[in-house]
Amino acid sequence: MAALLWIVCLVAALSQHGSGPKERITLLPSQDGRASAVVVTSSKGEALLDQPYQSAAVDGAAVLLVGAGNPADIQQRYREQLAALPQRAAVFMLFFETGGDTLVPESAARLPQIKAELAARPAAEALVIGHTDRVDTMAFNDALSLKRAESVKRWLVEGGVPADAIAVSGRGERELAVQTADGKAEQANRRVEVRVR
Repeated sequence: MAALLWIVCLVAALSQHGSGPKERITLLPSQDGRASAVVVTSSKGEALLDQPYQSAAVDGAAVLLVGAGNPADIQQRYREQLAALPQRAAVFMLFFETGGDTLVPESAARLPQIKAELAARPAAEALVIGHTDRVDTMAFNDALSLKRAESVKRWLVEGGVPADAIAVSGRGERELAVQTADGKAEQANRRVEVRVR
């Protein structure tokens, strides 16, 4: 979903003294650790940024790949811009027993952490996404994944989280955490992902 996408690059505006590049684009690490990239283009060239903290400078129509910066220097240089970015999402994985919406005990124990995370954020919201393994039919798994997500929402609402702050969806067996053959039970796939923003 577009709402889940976070800005992964930071554009610094005009230099204070007018010397040097007019713009600098720095690729920040993605929130979930996945690889990300951005292409900086102008009428006289382009640069691919595909490593965290890699930068490109734009001066007029020219683009110059600057290379990787020091994370501490970038944090210092752009501290005001970075402070204005939204807080990173907290991600929780909850796992279920086979065939139903009963959490395994370790996952049930995590519900208070999720509630605390929601309570600690201003205007917090949660996206709750249900998943299944490949046991049973696609239609059954679609319904079961949504049932699992709705169960987690119900537990959060019962714990004081406003219902309108929680969106749910079910993905069935479409986004397996562990690839398996059809009909194979796999606990890592019987999960609900809760993203708190």
